Amino acid sequence: MKAWRIGSFGIEKLEMAELAVPKPGPGQVLVKVHAVSLNYRDLLMVKGHYNPKLARPRIPCSDGAGEVVEVGEGVSSLKAGDRVAGIFMQNWLAGAPTQAKQKGALGGDIDGMLAEYVALPEQGVVRLPEALSFEEAATLPCAGVTAWNALLSAHVKPGDTVLIQGTGGVSIFALQFAKLLGARVLAISGHDEKLERAKRLGVNQGCNYRAVPEWSDWVLQQTGGEGVEAVIEVGGAATLPQSLKAARVGGTVTQIGVLTGVEQVFQIVPILHKQLNIKGIYVGSRADFESMNRAVESTGLRPVVDRVFELGAAREALATLEAGVHFGKVVIRVAA
Repeated sequence: MKAWRIGSFGIEKLEMAELAVPKPGPGQVLVKVHAVSLNYRDLLMVKGHYNPKLARPRIPCSDGAGEVVEVGEGVSSLKAGDRVAGIFMQNWLAGAPTQAKQKGALGGDIDGMLAEYVALPEQGVVRLPEALSFEEAATLPCAGVTAWNALLSAHVKPGDTVLIQGTGGVSIFALQFAKLLGARVLAISGHDEKLERAKRLGVNQGCNYRAVPEWSDWVLQQTGGEGVEAVIEVGGAATLPQSLKAARVGGTVTQIGVLTGVEQVFQIVPILHKQLNIKGIYVGSRADFESMNRAVESTGLRPVVDRVFELGAAREALATLEAGVHFGKVVIRVAA
């Protein structure tokens, strides 16, 4: 089978290998991968910025969808032909996170999904919403579950206002899920055309942060000086100070991404004075994934796929993600 592997760090050094198709052991299923979606973590992993000590060679990418083609001894809940996706952390099945549960992340701790076949534990996959294509379903394991978990952690309810940053995978999922929950959504982006597209998906008001660098003031204007109930914070060091300002008293900032870096002088005063909840979000559990899938299936939500690349063009797909020109998710088709 064909598989991409990280041997040396760098997009240009990602290598295609010919490997044996894995055999499912006891309690495992063999999945024929049809599609893989890219996350910013995958880009950082390939470039060596996420974990410079990554054990190599390593098959990258946490998010993939496909069909079960063989089951190992003792597997009872799945059969050949079932459409499934791997869960991000293979050991986090339910409940609160622990250090042990956060081990076994696909494409990092263990080999990921950018291969024609993968063998995973029976409990390490979930069934896909029936209406979704493999390309759409491949976007769910990290970006979808992260956005779902962030909104539930912030206790978003009808009438609340949610702020999203940019129009990448997590932010667009957060927009879609926030609208399902009955929330008003504000968005910031550096591109007017992306804001217009986001409005067609349900964004109520948008702000170009290149034209309005102090976008937190704009958020306060949009909320009568109160601020938002929840900030889906994907920027990191450069955006967190304004996110704290944009949140209302008692609001929640869900810290998810580090697109602008991690080094900063942390601001204590607004957290204290506004009694803010700062919640780190690191994807979610298998139970979170299944809960999200029920919401996707019952509402007919369709993930937003921006571009689909073929398996041989994985480097080009990662370069597209790095350039930040996408809206929603970048996907690699592994098999038709």
